[in-house]
Amino acid sequence: MDISSRANDITIEGAAKDAFAAQEIIQMLWEKIQRKQEVTTQEIDAALRFLREKDLKSMPENADKKNALYDEKSGIKTSKSKLISPRSPNQAKYIDTIRSHDMVFGVGPAGTGKTFLAVAAAVQMFQEGLIERMVFCRPAVEAGEKLGFLPGDMLEKINPYLRPIYDALNEMMPGEDISKRIEKGEIEIAPLAFMRGRTLKNAFVVLDEAQNTTSMQMKMFLTRMGEGTRMVITGDPSQIDLPPGTQSGLKEAMSILSHVPEVPFIHFDAKDVVRHKLVTKIIEAYDKHDFRNRG
Repeated sequence: MDISSRANDITIEGAAKDAFAAQEIIQMLWEKIQRKQEVTTQEIDAALRFLREKDLKSMPENADKKNALYDEKSGIKTSKSKLISPRSPNQAKYIDTIRSHDMVFGVGPAGTGKTFLAVAAAVQMFQEGLIERMVFCRPAVEAGEKLGFLPGDMLEKINPYLRPIYDALNEMMPGEDISKRIEKGEIEIAPLAFMRGRTLKNAFVVLDEAQNTTSMQMKMFLTRMGEGTRMVITGDPSQIDLPPGTQSGLKEAMSILSHVPEVPFIHFDAKDVVRHKLVTKIIEAYDKHDFRNRG
């Protein structure tokens, strides 16, 4: 296939399927440029991900090619006037499911956007007035490093565990706005243990690193749900840091709630990783290693 350009005209020559694929990708990237969005190699990679999921053979010759790869309505707009677009079909499904369900589980390896997109959805719903506050929590589980050796009081020791939440929020909201809303109680970032005994109403609640909850902690968290509240639970069952012999609350919930239609599970895999391409290969290598060991 050959692609050439002259001024604003692009000519694509080659097999019909390949030419259509190239046209799809170029159209998607051009629409992003028109919306004054940044176009990087990650956007090109995202277009390829969507393209691989489409059956181009079934696309009629006279099909409307505009937005054929990706519906922009699936994007999330934040207070920084930034449109966060899904970079894989699974991510698009995840965003749509969060919008249409009160409780959603996002399960899969690191780097697939589970937490980032959940935080983005919370920010958007808060901006639209659909919820009154955002609550983000994580279990504080030692991953090979003892909390007692960290400096500071208990909150200062736990703060590094919550850092990824702050990082995601800073991508979507001005820092001073985050501080003000934390002071007003409209944003709460806390260890999972702080949820005990509470009923959370009119809130968007995200439980991150849920694979490190115990069975009792997961049940406790799920039953905090009050009127007008949305919950997103994210985790990676392959990265459990609980003591040996302790049942993961996430794994148990995946079994117990698998037949509850109102609680959907979105499963991510290595194909959804949006970090460095080497991360995808690392995850696939570990998956093969674990499969051989189980065999």
